[in-house]
Amino acid sequence: MKIIVFGMGNFGSSLSISLSGMGHEVIVVDHDMQKVEQVKDKVTYTICMDSTNMNAIKNLPLSDTDIAIVAIGENEGASIMTTANLKTLNVKRIISRSISSTQETVLEAMGVHEIIQPEQDSADRLAKKLNLKLAVESFDLDQDYSIVELSIPNHLVGKTLSELNLRSESGVNIVTIIRKKEKKNLLGVNRMVYVSEGVVGPNTMLQEDDLLVVFGSNENIMKFVGTT
Repeated sequence: MKIIVFGMGNFGSSLSISLSGMGHEVIVVDHDMQKVEQVKDKVTYTICMDSTNMNAIKNLPLSDTDIAIVAIGENEGASIMTTANLKTLNVKRIISRSISSTQETVLEAMGVHEIIQPEQDSADRLAKKLNLKLAVESFDLDQDYSIVELSIPNHLVGKTLSELNLRSESGVNIVTIIRKKEKKNLLGVNRMVYVSEGVVGPNTMLQEDDLLVVFGSNENIMKFVGTT
């Protein structure tokens, strides 16, 4: 995909570098030349520009861009103005960062439907990991349902999924199992890595050190973890 990212703070630069590493064509834009210079060798193209200036921003290849991401965080006004310019120029898909409830309200009023709050999302994930003692990672589907990666409780080791019958007993589904396996790296050295077992069946037996990827309501996941 062709992606333009506005704002090269910590979040914007990390996002741009990651997307570029995945093979996407990434153009980054920031008004600070120093920030642009820091990522110029890690993305497709860099531009030093004031994205709040309509005359400047309309010269970007926006019509050929799949996604425009406004990652500006330190200046809410600049973020809103940049988003407004993109909306005026009819960019097909806009993702905007919000750092406050007021900014989110403004963005929603502008018709921006994809709003991200990386700090809040990160804080929520950490809170859930701390609250669920076995949680390794979590992904919220909405306010009621989540996919959570859990360390296997000792009393489940050696049992098959059919024996556990988690769907009926706990109201959670095991999406997959992530299991430690030995693999060789490029230098031929063996190392332990976690590998997904893919789709698991009723005869799959749980092993020590497995990570369980479970899906369910937050209430049922809490109950399941509480019983472990």
